[in-house]
Amino acid sequence: MSKAKLEYIWLDGYKPTQSLRSKTKIERDFDGTLESCPVWSFDGSSTEQASGHSSDLLLKPVALFPDPDRKHGWLVMTEVLNADGTPHESNGRATIDDDDDDFWFGFEQEYTLWNTDTDRPLGFPKDGYPRPQGPYYCSVGATNAIGRDIIEEHLDQCLEAGINVEGINAEVMMGQWEFQVFAKGAQQAGDQVWVARYLLERVGEKYGVSINWHCKPVKGDWNGSGMHANFSNSLLREAGTKDVYDKICSAFEPVIREHIEVYGADNHQRLTGLHETQSIDKFSYGVSDRGASIRIPVATVESGWKGWLEDRRPASNGDPYKIAGRIIKTVKKASEALTAAAK
Repeated sequence: MSKAKLEYIWLDGYKPTQSLRSKTKIERDFDGTLESCPVWSFDGSSTEQASGHSSDLLLKPVALFPDPDRKHGWLVMTEVLNADGTPHESNGRATIDDDDDDFWFGFEQEYTLWNTDTDRPLGFPKDGYPRPQGPYYCSVGATNAIGRDIIEEHLDQCLEAGINVEGINAEVMMGQWEFQVFAKGAQQAGDQVWVARYLLERVGEKYGVSINWHCKPVKGDWNGSGMHANFSNSLLREAGTKDVYDKICSAFEPVIREHIEVYGADNHQRLTGLHETQSIDKFSYGVSDRGASIRIPVATVESGWKGWLEDRRPASNGDPYKIAGRIIKTVKKASEALTAAAK
């Protein structure tokens, strides 16, 4: 047993987009396990989660990561509970129905490095615009790949923390980047995305650069930022027929509104039918179609219709917990119908 710096991380109640919050607890009886992280509390009246006359809310630890930037430090992802132990209304993690971790998720998190002096993307001139899109995607060189020192430090910190980052790349707009996180289990995937976001915000602090999560940070002929959700369950991983994929994909069309409601604020600015998107009020799917709502990866087809799907609609500012929860609800309903029809 030894003293440890436990950084409790949670999501506040701001709408339409929640923000990260954190505070440090010095724990004297810590043995490096999640179970030794006690439930803590905070003032919900300061985070838009409670009124002043009854403001105590609970922080329940749900995931633990070594802190790559602090000696004797740990990152504790938590979910917010009411004083009676029930999930707070802001708790998106509690909406996930995946007790057996049958669902696997891979989130492609895009974001924009933001110059706090000019209030524009890092690399953009103070007035006017840089060269049009084209040279920045997966780019190298000082005139195209802007902010690589921040990106590399963030990648190293994620790996040191044990976050399952699958890769990084520069994106289509100058100053725009992406990292990918994969986990078996929807709650675990959400935990890791949020902690990766937290680490990125903290790395940005060192460089005086903020992180813009908005899905359309620059208006006009510039790509927006998304968080494509790659997902599968045992049915999709073992299907073996195109018919199963057609039925699963088709199940998304009647619930467009329900998905868009939790896919991130201002997504209508991004889902226009341009810049590799489908229109926000339409639904389509297709093999290798990056202009569709849902893309069937060619790898899935080549593996004999055994693999995963990619929902391209979630925005960069969406909550991965809520996104996963809604996808699971739609896929489970379609899967149950397919199972019943097969009997």
